[in-house]
Amino acid sequence: MNRIEKIFADLKTARRKALIVFISAGDPDLRTTEQLVPALFDAGADVVEIGIPFSDPMADGPVIQASYVRALKKGTALPGILAMTKRIRPLCKGGLVYMSAFNLIFHYGVKVFARHAAEAGVDGVIIPDIIPEEGDEVTAEMGKHGIAPIMLSAPTSGPERIRKIAAHTRGFLYYISVTGVTGKQRPSVENVRKQVLMIKRQTKLPVAVGFGISSAADAGAMSKVADGVIVGSAAVKVLSEKGTREEKVKRVCAFVRTLRRAMDA
Repeated sequence: MNRIEKIFADLKTARRKALIVFISAGDPDLRTTEQLVPALFDAGADVVEIGIPFSDPMADGPVIQASYVRALKKGTALPGILAMTKRIRPLCKGGLVYMSAFNLIFHYGVKVFARHAAEAGVDGVIIPDIIPEEGDEVTAEMGKHGIAPIMLSAPTSGPERIRKIAAHTRGFLYYISVTGVTGKQRPSVENVRKQVLMIKRQTKLPVAVGFGISSAADAGAMSKVADGVIVGSAAVKVLSEKGTREEKVKRVCAFVRTLRRAMDA
C-alpha cells in the first residue's frame, strides 16, 4: 500500500479528514523549504504538496505564480528539490507529493524522474497538464516505483469523465472546487458536496478538495463534505510576508494549526 493510501485509510478509521498543504519549493529559498516541510507535519498536515517552480504554470493564480518567480530567481530547480526531499524524508511523518508541469518531467526524463523521485521518498505526483488519454506512460512509470499518480477533476467533469480520471489515479482524486485558477474564488460548499457525492458514485478513491480554500472556516466546512482539504495560495501568502526564516516558518505553521483545529472540531 502506498503511503498516501495508508494515510487516507488510517484517517477514515479515525473518522478524521486529511489536511493537505501546498508550498512552493524554493520560496523564499530552498533552505526555508527544507525547514518548513517537516514542521508542517508537526503542525497537523497529513500530506505536503511541493510545487516545482515553473515559468508558465497552468492552473496557478497570482500568489503561487509570484512564489514561483521568486524561487526561480534563487535558482531553484528539480535536481536541488529532489536532493532536498531526500534529506527531509526521514523527518517527515506524512505524505510528500510533487506538483509539476509535464514539461519539467519530460526534459528531466520520465523514467529517470520516477526513479529519482522514488529514491527521494516522494509518495505522489500531480501533473496538471496531463490528461488520462495522454498519461499512460507517466502513470505506468510512476506505478512501477510505488508513486501515486494523482489526477484532477473539475466542476465540469461528468460521470464518464470521472471514471476515466479515476482509472489513472491512485492515492486520492484531486477535485478542483471552482473553475479558473488557484486563489481567485471561494467555492460553494453545497456545490462541492453535490459534486463529491457524484464522484464517489464513480470511484472508491478518497476525494480531496482544493482551490479557493483560504481560512480555517473554509477548511472546516469543506472537511464535512470531502475526505481531504487542500490549502495552497493562503499558505504561500503567509510565507511571503516579511520576516526571518524562523518567523516565516512559525507563521505558516500557526496558520496550519488553525486549519487542523477547525477540521477536527
